[in-house]
Amino acid sequence: MVLVSSVRDYVNRMLQDISGMKVLILDSQTVSAVSVVYSQSELLQKEVFLVELVDAISMSKESMSHLKAVYFLRPTSENIQHLKRQLAKPRFGEYNLFFSNMLNSTQLHILADSDEHEVVQQVQEFFADFVAIDPYHFTLNTPSNHMYMLPAVIDPPNLQNYCDRIVDGLAAIFLAFKRRPVIRYSRTSDIAKRIAHEASKLMYQQESGLFDFRRTEISPLLLVIDRRDDPVTPLLNQWTYQAMVHELIGIKDNKVDLGNVGKFSKDQQEVVLSSEQDAFFKANMYENFGDIGMSIKRMVDDFQQVAKSNQNIQTIEDMAKFVDNYPEYRKMQGNVSKHVTLVTEMSKIVEERKLMLVSQTEQELACNGGQGAAFEAVTNLLNNESVSDIDRLRLVMLYALRYEKESPVQLMQLFNKLASRSPKYKPGLVQFLLKQAGVDRRTGDLYGNRDILNIARNMARGLKGVENVYTQHQPLLFQTMESITKGRLRDVDYPFVGNHFQQGRYVFYVASY
Repeated sequence: MVLVSSVRDYVNRMLQDISGMKVLILDSQTVSAVSVVYSQSELLQKEVFLVELVDAISMSKESMSHLKAVYFLRPTSENIQHLKRQLAKPRFGEYNLFFSNMLNSTQLHILADSDEHEVVQQVQEFFADFVAIDPYHFTLNTPSNHMYMLPAVIDPPNLQNYCDRIVDGLAAIFLAFKRRPVIRYSRTSDIAKRIAHEASKLMYQQESGLFDFRRTEISPLLLVIDRRDDPVTPLLNQWTYQAMVHELIGIKDNKVDLGNVGKFSKDQQEVVLSSEQDAFFKANMYENFGDIGMSIKRMVDDFQQVAKSNQNIQTIEDMAKFVDNYPEYRKMQGNVSKHVTLVTEMSKIVEERKLMLVSQTEQELACNGGQGAAFEAVTNLLNNESVSDIDRLRLVMLYALRYEKESPVQLMQLFNKLASRSPKYKPGLVQFLLKQAGVDRRTGDLYGNRDILNIARNMARGLKGVENVYTQHQPLLFQTMESITKGRLRDVDYPFVGNHFQQGRYVFYVASY
């Protein structure tokens, strides 16, 4: 399942069959879908000389009849209205309309009625309604999705729009791969149940013909889970390369904004971090931070050797060779600079926030028992002037999740200590976390102390010890996926939707919010 290749193939098909100079017109979401799989230089090779957003194009009146317009938009009512206005006064020589998901009949009629000048050459559905951040992971970039963890009785006004967006994105994934999944969901989550049932209704009833692909021996599994089942993992500091960049600096659509962490020249304030375009990142994205330093040293040494050989230019042949290799040399130089900068900035943050000290206690809270020792360790860190406010809050949250039923008196002492040391974070935040993601609200065995197999596994791991105290924690998702492959995922915890299920090993897709 190579998500990036799927979206690239769609973009290729959009552009390669339309000859001549083109303008590519996107919306605020498809621009992300395209940008993570296609570079600007690659678009130029396809004769795309202008990229614009559809709402910006609506404001311009300049005629560009020498350009052929290629639209790639989500099929929203807003985008259909943009097209209706733009087709009424066409600025381009021809219009090729591609949509990232299913169009309904009403939208098609609006487009047909709007094309009075007969400039529309084609209308097609290309199912790339997701952002493929690497071959095996995607996001839908839904803003403020934590709001939908609130109880169903509150029912925020945008909840239905949120559910529709998730279902649309999931539908696009399976249409792109020509599969119809078996669907399961986390039993304790109202929102997971709602998404699972609406996805099933779309795939097995409303658009059953579209999803009626040739049957495969084993259907893929769509498992809709809830972040509340594992509130621990996002509270832990991370120690692998990609996760650290995301945690300490931030990644959005494979782009890292360095403007907030240091003083850099304008061309260095944003860097691309993509496993598809960066061989070093692809090879090291899951490596531990300590190993990354050694890998970067080797990369710098290799670059210095190349730079040294380029300085030894004595003949015309040497000059010609240097010119031929110059693009690759510049790319290598940029790559070295990028990774050295990222690791240097993260090292500063690790030192300033004493994250190695903090992380050791975090891992103990997540992986091991011992309430007394944990209380003492958290108290000491709350009193440490070098520990940041956000890390203090995380430590109290981790302690509360682990010992919410065992030590109410000590928990209240930590609440008071947090309020005095980090007054901008109120204890109510921790209490709200327990209300939303405490032991009574979770599905699964988060701490490995409910199921006899998990207890035995934890005992064995404790006897053998751990190679790295900073990375000993395994997310609940790892255990869940292991249960799937072994056919042990409990139906009572993760019910099926409808009667669409089959036994055996699954190819699985996991959706979380």
